[in-house]
Amino acid sequence: MNLRTLDLNLLLIFDAIYNERSISKAALKLHLSQPTVSNALARLRERLQDELFERSSQGMLPTVRAKTLAEPIRQALDVLERGFRADDQFDFANSDREFVIAVEDYGETIILPRFVDWLAKVAPRIRIRIRPESAALLKGEMRDGSVDLALDYFTLRENGFSNTCVLTETLLSLSRRDHPVVAERLSLETYLSLRHVVLAPRTSMMPMIDLALSKRGQKRHIAVTVPHFLSMPMMVQTSDMICTLPRRMAHLYADHFHLKAHTVPLRIPRFPVYVIWHDSVDGDASHQWFRNHLVEFCQRL
Repeated sequence: MNLRTLDLNLLLIFDAIYNERSISKAALKLHLSQPTVSNALARLRERLQDELFERSSQGMLPTVRAKTLAEPIRQALDVLERGFRADDQFDFANSDREFVIAVEDYGETIILPRFVDWLAKVAPRIRIRIRPESAALLKGEMRDGSVDLALDYFTLRENGFSNTCVLTETLLSLSRRDHPVVAERLSLETYLSLRHVVLAPRTSMMPMIDLALSKRGQKRHIAVTVPHFLSMPMMVQTSDMICTLPRRMAHLYADHFHLKAHTVPLRIPRFPVYVIWHDSVDGDASHQWFRNHLVEFCQRL
C-alpha cells in the first residue's frame, strides 16, 4: 500500500471502531455522524481488501487482519499526537524517575500494559511501580508523595484530592463457546439459571448486577467468589459457569481464552474510572507530564 495515497483519517476511524467494537460508539467518540464512519470503514475495507470487522451479537468483531493492524496503528497515532504537544518543561526522554501507581486488576490489565509500552518508546528510562491497593487505602501515601496517583472506580471526596473521570465502562458476560445452555443471545431466564463466578466485593455496596436483580425480586446463583478478575474467565473456560465483568476486560479475555461474550440481560448503568492524585503534586512538572499523558491515554481507550 502506498501511504501517500491513504487518507490518514481512516486510521483514526479504524482505531475507534477497534476499541469501541461499535460504529455508533466510534462515531460518538470521534464527533462524527454514523454514516460518515460507515463510509470510511467501507473505503478502508476496499483499500485493504479485508472486511476488518464483522457484525455479531457482541458488536463489531475484528478479523485476524484487523487484530494484526490494531497495535501498529495505535502506536503510530500516539507518536503523531505526541509530536503536536509541547513537553518542554520536563525532560521526559532522559528522566529516570519512578512513578508509583495504585491500581487494581482492571487498570493493570486494560490500561497499564499499553501505556507502559508507549512510555518505553518516548521515555525509556522512566520506571513504574504498581501498588495493588485502592486509593482509599493509600490516602496518607498520596499526601506524602510516596504514591503518585491512583486508578479507581471510586472518587476520594476529601479536601486536597483531585478526581478526573477518564473513561466509563459497562458490563459483559462470558461463557465458554460450546456451552450446552447459553444460546447466541443470553436471556435473563438463562442468566438466572446458571452458576456464577463473581469478584469479591471491595466495599459494602451491593454490586450493580445484584442491585438490579434485587429490584426485580431476583438473585443470581453465586457458586464461586474470587479475589481477582483473571480467575473468572479461567474458571468459566473449563466449566458451565458464567461470569460478568467490565466490557474491555471481557473482550480481552474472550479473545485470549476463546470464550463467548454476551450482553447482560439487564439494564445496567455505565460506571466511571477515575485518575486520582493529591493536590500537593500539581506544581511538579514531571508528575503533571506523566498524569496528563495517562489521562489522555485512558480517554482514547
